[in-house]
Amino acid sequence: MDLVVSSTIELAAAIRDRKISAVEALDAHLAEIDRQNEAVNAVVTLDREGARARAKKADEAQARGDALGPLHGVPFTLKDTHETLGMKTTVGFPPFADYVARKDSPVVLRLKAAGGVLVGKTNVATMLADWQSNNPLFGRTSNPWDLSRTAGGSSGGAAAAICTGMTPFEIGTDMQDSIRLPAAFCGVYGLKPTEHRVSLAGAFPDPAGTPRSVRLMSCIGPLTRNVEDLTLILGIIAGPDGSDTDLAPVPIEDMPEVDLKTLRIAFAPAFPGFPVAGEIRAAVESLAEQLKSAGATVEEARLPTLDLHDDLTQGGALIGMMLEAAQPEPPEEPTPVSRWFEALARRDQSILAWDRFFEGCDALLCPVAMTTAFPHCEPGTPIKVDDKEQSYWMLPAYGAVFNYSGHPALSLPCGQDRDGLPIGLQLVGKRWSESRLLGIAAAMAPLTGGFRRPPGY
Repeated sequence: MDLVVSSTIELAAAIRDRKISAVEALDAHLAEIDRQNEAVNAVVTLDREGARARAKKADEAQARGDALGPLHGVPFTLKDTHETLGMKTTVGFPPFADYVARKDSPVVLRLKAAGGVLVGKTNVATMLADWQSNNPLFGRTSNPWDLSRTAGGSSGGAAAAICTGMTPFEIGTDMQDSIRLPAAFCGVYGLKPTEHRVSLAGAFPDPAGTPRSVRLMSCIGPLTRNVEDLTLILGIIAGPDGSDTDLAPVPIEDMPEVDLKTLRIAFAPAFPGFPVAGEIRAAVESLAEQLKSAGATVEEARLPTLDLHDDLTQGGALIGMMLEAAQPEPPEEPTPVSRWFEALARRDQSILAWDRFFEGCDALLCPVAMTTAFPHCEPGTPIKVDDKEQSYWMLPAYGAVFNYSGHPALSLPCGQDRDGLPIGLQLVGKRWSESRLLGIAAAMAPLTGGFRRPPGY
């Protein structure tokens, strides 16, 4: 059993069946971090002794015959944004360099209660505000497939750590494609759940204890190397928690076994006015043809009659208003509250338009981003897409559309481009339909090839 490429489910089963110990699982992943991390720079905070103590306690609990959680003894890392008791949470921001929360966030509590052994934190963009994971505290994370390129952001450290076997799963945050884009760049799976599915409490360091301002569009979700692990982790972290009152009490169902022949799939090789690399467009079209050959009903999407560029603009405005509210001092001319309600009403139009769209299909297949992993650069530098320069700020556009609408969306690996870089495609579904969406992704895995480890790892 190769522990560092085993799935979360496989590791948990091996520990439960006493084929390996929790300490052995931890040591294998620590050794992989020692071997891989210097080049990739994915793991930025490491608690070796604390993790070993937790793994020993897990083995002692099993020896006593205690009840075991679904993650019992499984080591994992966390994106450096989740508040964690006894471990720094910095979001790559110098003023937070030594910040240690007084308690775990609800998501962290649930992972620990399920038996997971927290090992360390992974790198992010400064304040989660870019699509490259680079910051003044820890430097930049490189893509394991090509170290001259980015692993994406803001969950780039998380995606790179999973890709190289340094952790079996991660928990990212996603306000504008920040789970799905790094997952696509590194060739792993990443899920942005329906908005208000997973608690946002403690999802960002808050030394001052100020009221939470980010209440819309941002989501927390898992990154893994297969669909089944996404399902397991989502089931652990989702649902009301007594902290985030915005959470809907919608149960998580078991992932169904889906027959491709029963599916209605809409596909969009591009969105109107959004750039996309020809090889990504071709990958969408190729998978659509394979699905059709497998018996699915497949049609090119008739997208909602929305101005998607305006949706992105409106989404950015909403984010700006939330961040304005988080400032210690209000601006000289604060945004009037009427503007907030106008923005919400405008957003409602898009949410309902996409709800109507998904009445006619089970899922939408489309790009995750306009390109595969690009070379490290200064934020704002134009990005070449098929040798044509495109705006840097359009990088997350395909994903950010569904942050604005709140619909669940996942990134799934689907081969490589001519440079040998992973191509990720996006699968989007009805709100609150994550389990069905995951079942559809699992059914597609034999066609897409699933996760592949980078050469040399």
